[in-house]
Amino acid sequence: MSETRANIIALAREVSVLGGRAMLVGGCVRDKLTGTEPKDFDLEVYGVEPAKLREILDRFGRVDAVGEVFTVYKVGPHLDVSIPRRERKTGRGHRGFVIEGDPDMSFEEASRRRDFTINAILEDPLTGEIVDCFDGQEDLARGVLRMVSKATFPEDSLRVLRAAQFAARLEFGIEPETADVCRSIDLSDLPHERIWGELEKLLLRSEKPSIGLKLFYDLRIAKQLFPELVSLVGVPQEPDWHPEGDVDVHTMMVVDEACKLIGDLDHSRQVTVMLGAVCHDFGKPATTEFHDGRIRSLAHDEAGVEPTIAFLDRLGVHTIDGYDVRNQVIQLVRFHLTPGMFFKNPPGDGAFRRLARKVDLDLLYRVAKADSLGRNPDWLPPEKRFDAAAQEWFIGRARELDIEHEAPKPILMGRHLIALGLEPSPAFKAILDDVYEKQLDGSIVDLDSAIARARELVKDQNTASSQC
Repeated sequence: MSETRANIIALAREVSVLGGRAMLVGGCVRDKLTGTEPKDFDLEVYGVEPAKLREILDRFGRVDAVGEVFTVYKVGPHLDVSIPRRERKTGRGHRGFVIEGDPDMSFEEASRRRDFTINAILEDPLTGEIVDCFDGQEDLARGVLRMVSKATFPEDSLRVLRAAQFAARLEFGIEPETADVCRSIDLSDLPHERIWGELEKLLLRSEKPSIGLKLFYDLRIAKQLFPELVSLVGVPQEPDWHPEGDVDVHTMMVVDEACKLIGDLDHSRQVTVMLGAVCHDFGKPATTEFHDGRIRSLAHDEAGVEPTIAFLDRLGVHTIDGYDVRNQVIQLVRFHLTPGMFFKNPPGDGAFRRLARKVDLDLLYRVAKADSLGRNPDWLPPEKRFDAAAQEWFIGRARELDIEHEAPKPILMGRHLIALGLEPSPAFKAILDDVYEKQLDGSIVDLDSAIARARELVKDQNTASSQC
């Protein structure tokens, strides 16, 4: 990061020598003003022609030019450099813009195209001077998201989702007129990758993702994009087990609990747990009914699989960093009640090992724990609050068996059968499956016992063949 800052200062000085001015803008300025260390920086260069800017940038080593219709130069992994630009809407979607760069634009005109006032503040990296044409600092102090321009804000429908994710990350409110404009915007032109990009930030960068999810309802995002979330509204739950009420409220509480449990995970598994928390009760709308005077949602875990698949497909979420997020989320939904069931009626070790073949038990523990703790509204007295005893017992057993992340690898392999003189055949699989099942049950613990069982099966097969 120190190298990035050094490049910013050096670049700003070279621009200044040419009579121009390089200004930090957007999130890096907002973060600095709110006491957060910026990770990425955007630098807009005024008063220098594009060709001359490229000459300057080439002195800083490798520079990557990105952007199909307007060039942004990447100087290292954390610094983007561009010239000011104006945008004109010409069609639907995020590509339906004519973009024109103009190094002679004023600060005010260049800032007017931005979404929220808190993202339209500029800073001179050489002097520290703040240029704030739209009172963004005041909105930062008030904790409010306010659109820069009512005329241009609706041109990019992604800004509605950005409103929700910024509100969650910063724990800000949305200015009423801005909220009204958000509700009026058609979101049907958004591709799934842009929708997922904003939802991912909301879930992973917020301490209270529920703030953003509530806005999904309020700003009509859920109504337009996520029918699975809409279906949770008004679905009652057993009051003794869910004191806060309906499923949508419980889901938001679970998501807030889940985000507290993922700090030690890599990115792909963080995504998996958070999506598991969002989707875990998708089966309740189809299964909830009054039975014997009580609310029941029988088999809602299995019923949640189909809407979860639809939800993930709409987001385009599949494999992330080589990890099969989609399949794991589906299995988390399918088995999220299992830790509690195992706790009430403890099974043998084989049941744990077989479950580990289907789902990462550590991730399942986290989602199930969030589900349990997500039944505790602030007003609930301590003596009535739910704990995670069942989930802690569950993960403890998984750790004892050394299967918290995956099932035991088979002891007996095909090469062992070949060493016994067998030719590869359909019978191979039957022998390997039989031995592995006994390994899961704990009756086979080493290669010697596995080979002994294989010999028995081969003998039985030979006997059966001779009798035919």
